[in-house]
Amino acid sequence: MVIIIPARYDSSRLPGKPLADIAGKPLIQRVYDCALQTGADMVVVATDDERIKKVVEEFGGRTCITSSSHQSGTDRIAEAIAILGLGEEEVIINLQGDEPMMPPGLVKQVARMLESNNDAVMATACHAFDDMETMTNPNVVKVVLDKNHRALYFSRAPIPWHRDIMGGTGRAVAALRHIGLYAYRAGFVSRYASWPVCPLEEVERLEQLRVLWHGEKIMVCQSDSLPEAGVDTPEDLERVRRFFKGRQGNN
Repeated sequence: MVIIIPARYDSSRLPGKPLADIAGKPLIQRVYDCALQTGADMVVVATDDERIKKVVEEFGGRTCITSSSHQSGTDRIAEAIAILGLGEEEVIINLQGDEPMMPPGLVKQVARMLESNNDAVMATACHAFDDMETMTNPNVVKVVLDKNHRALYFSRAPIPWHRDIMGGTGRAVAALRHIGLYAYRAGFVSRYASWPVCPLEEVERLEQLRVLWHGEKIMVCQSDSLPEAGVDTPEDLERVRRFFKGRQGNN
């Protein structure tokens, strides 16, 4: 298992986010530390910025400089795989560069899900929820599975739509919240990156829909708990800082 952490400097809401201080360490180092806890064979930060590269190498991490023109983290990972010369069957984990609190156990669970399903090209995770506020929040991505734990569809819309109780009554609806953690076979990632953006992906702004559009299988494992959210806003940044400051020794 190889973990690749895509990290770019530019961010509309938090410019320079990977270098933001989190209780004495930059955010990218917190994510790197998280990745090391999985026991991965290799951890690499794929970035387009020399400032990020310099910081990662200063704390002893491994980096890979990629193009600044990539439209998604997966496209960046595809270039990193080519640069690193990884074998086609290598399991690659895409750990987002703003997810310092992703449970290492869940990372390993997603990797095992892919390894044990040879007909799938990708694996991800989900968590069950039953409240209407989450169901109708377009910032929360929902996923529907088949009986074999394969993804049928991902959406920002409330799916599945329960015809009898989704009329504004506020009653609970059993559904699955997608967790943005991905495992791929290395050989598939370059194929994925060669495909144009598909219509569903363009509408929903969800790149995993490109995989389903082309008829490929995505396995989805269910987590018993919802991981802490990553850093997307200034408020998230303060929340994560408080979390790490509260840990003994700030490690």
